Amino acid sequence: MNARTLLAYVGSYTTPGRNGHGNGINVYTVDPRTGAFTHLQNVGGLENPSFLAIDPSGRFLYSVHGDRSEATSFRIDQVTGRLHLLNRESTGGYNPVHLALDTTGSFLVVANYGSDSLAVLPIRTDGRLASYSTLTPVEGTLGPHRVQQRNMAPHHIPLDRQGRFFYVPCKGSDCVVAYRLDEKRCVLVEAARVTARPGAAPRHIDFHPTKALAYVINELDSTITSYRQERRSGKLTPLQTILSTPSDFTGYSTGAEIWLDRAGRNVYVSNRGHDSIGVFAIDAATGTLSPKQWVPTKGRTPRFFAFDPAQKHLYVANQDGHSIVTYKVGRDGRLTPSPVRVKVGSPACIVFSRG
Repeated sequence: MNARTLLAYVGSYTTPGRNGHGNGINVYTVDPRTGAFTHLQNVGGLENPSFLAIDPSGRFLYSVHGDRSEATSFRIDQVTGRLHLLNRESTGGYNPVHLALDTTGSFLVVANYGSDSLAVLPIRTDGRLASYSTLTPVEGTLGPHRVQQRNMAPHHIPLDRQGRFFYVPCKGSDCVVAYRLDEKRCVLVEAARVTARPGAAPRHIDFHPTKALAYVINELDSTITSYRQERRSGKLTPLQTILSTPSDFTGYSTGAEIWLDRAGRNVYVSNRGHDSIGVFAIDAATGTLSPKQWVPTKGRTPRFFAFDPAQKHLYVANQDGHSIVTYKVGRDGRLTPSPVRVKVGSPACIVFSRG
């Protein structure tokens, strides 16, 4: 291992309730030229470590556990890249689905999907989690879907590019809410919200690297909504909504993940059912989208995907295909298949770090 070694950490679903066939968190070294994974470590004894985050220093990794009520901290060995368990703390709610850190790595914020709350867990200097003090309830009017919109269902909680607001798409309430972090009280405070189309079910959000733009993948109607962002207030203003699947596709599919490339030229989304990655060009003048490409994910239920740090490769985690498949990213943003494929049970998240 050296300072240039690229590492991948893969979370998974492990429990029967999630039809999980995973075995915890798996750690791999990554060949930056070919994109190939080489297995380094399995961290077992974990239930549904379904979403992961690495702190800004690269020294600690954090996990939330689907269908449970806790977050876990790990130290990343700076020589080997292996994980060492530090501690666990309650998230104060059920089914924490996403987590993010503030810009300093001093606080971990968590979205409790099943109990409609947000937690802020302070991080000690040794990377261990401290307990939350006060939960922020997520409240609003529920959407029309009788099964999928029974509660607010806060599904994502990333920090925007300026490090000012955490944004929470609420699948159950057809809205996206911006929160600011009150560091003194260790609590999130609502700053703004925008309403989506009824039954759209906003799921995940990503931000343009330089412009005041945000893009949301809507789960239930398989659409992408473009927004203008007011950076001082956090307010989002809708610009466009477009299908995330081809217009001639008539089957059942739900939107899952969304990312922008570092140049801010393309939006990428995953479609579960259509089982594809969609690539959409961003209009430089208006910020709106137009479809460029769809590629098959060669496996069922692409719940998650991610770029490597150089954005030479895009990795798709096929939750029900029990595989990670790889695509090469062209200069124009289009994807071409790579022979690199990793067998792993019920993959749910991939994060990268330099050793």
